[in-house]
Amino acid sequence: RGPGVAEAAVSFRRRAEQLVAHLPPLLVEAEHVAVIVAQGVHGRRRVGPGETFWQFRRYERGDAATMIDWRASAKSTRLYVRETEWEAAQSVWLWLDRSASMRYRSAPDLPEKFERAAILTLALASLLVRGGERIAMLGAGEPPSTGRAVLERYAVEITRQQRADAEAEESSEPPRGALPRHARVVMVSDFLMPPESLMASLRDFATMGVRGHLIQIYDPAEQTLPFSGRVKFEGLEGEGAAMIGRVEAVRNDYIALMQTHRKGIEDIARNLGWTLTVHGTQHTPQTALLALYEALSEPLDSL
Repeated sequence: RGPGVAEAAVSFRRRAEQLVAHLPPLLVEAEHVAVIVAQGVHGRRRVGPGETFWQFRRYERGDAATMIDWRASAKSTRLYVRETEWEAAQSVWLWLDRSASMRYRSAPDLPEKFERAAILTLALASLLVRGGERIAMLGAGEPPSTGRAVLERYAVEITRQQRADAEAEESSEPPRGALPRHARVVMVSDFLMPPESLMASLRDFATMGVRGHLIQIYDPAEQTLPFSGRVKFEGLEGEGAAMIGRVEAVRNDYIALMQTHRKGIEDIARNLGWTLTVHGTQHTPQTALLALYEALSEPLDSL
């Protein structure tokens, strides 16, 4: 019996490895992140219309008599009502910035901003699909759908984008287009664009009744300018090059400029009723993903 069990275990392991082997590495990593976050998520469950039993609670004045569970109440001297879990799948459109600035990383041991953004986007998609919710890629022209197949299709597409020529001209601005009222949008980018350009894009969605969430990805060097001495900076999106004799002399002004830019992004999000999560590539992705997932868990009327 012992050898048979061992052989079966090896067989199951090989089959599992074969199933995973065809998946893009980005999806495998994203699924790992999603599993860690899913283990710590408790905020998505709430009372509401649905068929899934959640809990019994004591009857309170004002509760409808039809809510009373007479079988549970018969076991006690008190009345109890039966509550179900809120079940209302929502549609979430995802956008991942593919512009050249997202290819930046300041050190070999850090991921590119695009790689981290891709992991977060796919991990969020995985969590949403696990919850039975529908997802779509913003600007792809496809209706929202759910299930494992759509997740794998997006993973393949994002992997293709990751391997594409980094010099290809991709817009850093999110695509515009009509979306259903009460849709949700998630945009993952470094948002190194003029705030007024971002405002124009988001205002269009806001007028449709669409709510959204921004994830701003940054490399730590972009916030602190840690270089010293004579440094040549080259723009990744056709901005040209600039030679600075002493980087230390401009560091404080640069940091102040970046803080002002982020404040502008924060103001845009707040004024339109959107949320903003800021994430540095030197940190693990789980914290940013959890914050975003919990934000998506809030009902529309509470945002």
